[in-house]
Amino acid sequence: MSKARILVVDDEPSIRELLTILLEQEGYTVETSDSVADGIATMSGSRFDLVICDLKLPDGSGLDVLREGRRLEMADRFIIITAHTTPQHALEALRAGAAEYLSKPFDVEELKAIVAKQLQVPAHGSEEQAVPEFIGSSAAINKILAMVPRLADSPSTVLITGESGTGKELLARALHNRSPRAAGPFLTVNCGALPEGLLESELFGHVRGAFTGAVRDHRGLFAEAQGGTVFLDEVGELTPSIQVKLLRVLQEHRVRQVGGTAEIPVDVRVIAATNRDLEADVASSRFREDLFYRLNVLHIHLPPLRLRKEDIPELARCFVTRICDRLGVAPKRLTADALRVLQAYAWPGNVRELENIMERTLALEPSGLVTSGSLPESLTAGPHDEILEQVALPEEGIDLEEHLNGVRRMLMQQALAHSNGQQKRAAQLLRMSYRAFRYHAAKLGLTTDEEKE
Repeated sequence: MSKARILVVDDEPSIRELLTILLEQEGYTVETSDSVADGIATMSGSRFDLVICDLKLPDGSGLDVLREGRRLEMADRFIIITAHTTPQHALEALRAGAAEYLSKPFDVEELKAIVAKQLQVPAHGSEEQAVPEFIGSSAAINKILAMVPRLADSPSTVLITGESGTGKELLARALHNRSPRAAGPFLTVNCGALPEGLLESELFGHVRGAFTGAVRDHRGLFAEAQGGTVFLDEVGELTPSIQVKLLRVLQEHRVRQVGGTAEIPVDVRVIAATNRDLEADVASSRFREDLFYRLNVLHIHLPPLRLRKEDIPELARCFVTRICDRLGVAPKRLTADALRVLQAYAWPGNVRELENIMERTLALEPSGLVTSGSLPESLTAGPHDEILEQVALPEEGIDLEEHLNGVRRMLMQQALAHSNGQQKRAAQLLRMSYRAFRYHAAKLGLTTDEEKE
């Protein structure tokens, strides 16, 4: 696998040096330039997967680098960074085609995450459109995977619900890539990340002179995604005004640009996602009922990781392989005690948190083995929300014996994790006899290293 090539354009030597060190540690090939002219010249001679460019340069704007790079087709994606952040600058950068817009001083971990995310997204027009897959073999994931082909073939709107970090965008991409629209663009917007005015322009476009700073027409996301898919992430954060305009687009398949009068026909499929309870928001009049039903034609709910813990070993091993490959180090192995700790944790941040923990652990573990001692202490001292969530009696009732066995299994797993798999010590932590612990461990399928010996 060839290394991704990144160009950094910034007139501050310290920034160029910092980003070079940071990105090379992540396994990327980095080149630098200190001006618009040098940046364009560098791109003219070599193609890059990503360009990180300062907005203010001695001989012009970083947007000049962006526009010329796109014209030359010598770079796939651009990230604009600046110490002079204004909504107008952000809007101009996004309209020019920037994938992200960051303020200085930027958070190093945030920048790494953004770079990794951008390099995983297929470039617009790429011939190789990867089909992202969910990892796991739990009943919940198998059920979702069985639905994907049928939902992908349908032209209807899809609403994906689930907590943050469960993989809603990954699922949306899978639906697009397996749909008849796969050759078209897949464009995303985080509805909670932009102020109302900027979001309206990004979604529906605007005409020149519509507002201060609108120096040229902007087509908008719906017009740009013709023949493809628009993914509205965190759709529950839309303001009432934008909800009305989105409803009109879904009903009439036309958009009207900000400041314009013409109706532009659009042929796009909408996939929306939210971590909110939209039905509760409808009941409280925070979200329009008619828009909810337009979005909720087809529905998929992604369960939190704590409710599909049997997938954790497979996910963790996959992340270890992927991260070691990216870091250019020999593959490491997860021990049984490490997997027990991972399965006992409640994972409030879901799959995203698991991946983050594995990357942090691998970066600090010098040996080829990842043990429970390699993992952060927060995994054993952190929240275990599953018990609290299951205390309330659901309206449809509950199988008490099954519920108690589930709680018993989880606490026994945690006790084994705390005791590094020693059953006698685990039994003491739970105030159980050793004989009772062995009986329930066998009944619940909790195999340990002691039993294997």
